[in-house]
Amino acid sequence: MSLNATDHLSRSPLFWRDDNLPFIEARTIADGRKVCYSRHSHEHFSIGAITSGQSLYIHGQETFQISAGTVVLMNPGDVHACNPIDDQPWSYHMLYIDTPWLTDLQHQLGFSTDLGFRPFTTTHTQDDMLYTGLLELYQLLVDAQAEHLQKQSAIVSFFTEVQLRLNPATTVVREVNRKLERAAEYIREHCTEALKLEEICLAAQLSPSYLIRAFKQYYGMTPHAFLLNRRIQFARAQLRSGELIADVALAAGFADQAHFQRTFKQHFAATPGQYRG
Repeated sequence: MSLNATDHLSRSPLFWRDDNLPFIEARTIADGRKVCYSRHSHEHFSIGAITSGQSLYIHGQETFQISAGTVVLMNPGDVHACNPIDDQPWSYHMLYIDTPWLTDLQHQLGFSTDLGFRPFTTTHTQDDMLYTGLLELYQLLVDAQAEHLQKQSAIVSFFTEVQLRLNPATTVVREVNRKLERAAEYIREHCTEALKLEEICLAAQLSPSYLIRAFKQYYGMTPHAFLLNRRIQFARAQLRSGELIADVALAAGFADQAHFQRTFKQHFAATPGQYRG
């Protein structure tokens, strides 16, 4: 189990992980005034609680002003960012859940097993029960004295409640574009390589003009931005396993460590060193 920060009272991020619970990760920011994200997405499901102040929340093509008491949700692949307003202080807790784990929970709750992950249509909510539940779960996770079974049970209980309150079985799923998803899958599989547009188009059987236009509309980012984002997700996993930052930068496909450091901070609002701990 790890809980690290350069200084919990400063503006540095604080991360929590536990090798016995590899499917969940937590982070907290006590003062978000200097924490700025570029538009990005994750391979996992994300849910967070704004604990004080207010901020601007970008989700897809929409921008919301959110404040303390708000719970935010991001499906895997959802393009988003959350940044301060006019240097006003704000703070938050975030939980990151591996998609296969949450998909399995959805199936246990009665969804058809052939549907895969069922995305949430809710971008944010002020549901008091979910807000309080997320804060309580976070405190339990970071409690070094709490038993493993207690943490496991609380995780299942909370995400069951999230599912039942915000994502009932009648939720309409977005129509799938198979060719664009093949393009995205090709980028994921080859993200550490120096990809060419022609290679992606060939894999997806799409013209360059259609791919560029439709990909951004479908995923909320260009193929290149999607590639950089996937490289950062690859690097995140490598850092978690203890790999050296210089080695991770090279393995992830970045030309140099400076480019990697800059891109990682833009996507994750933390340096690779802060994240690695």
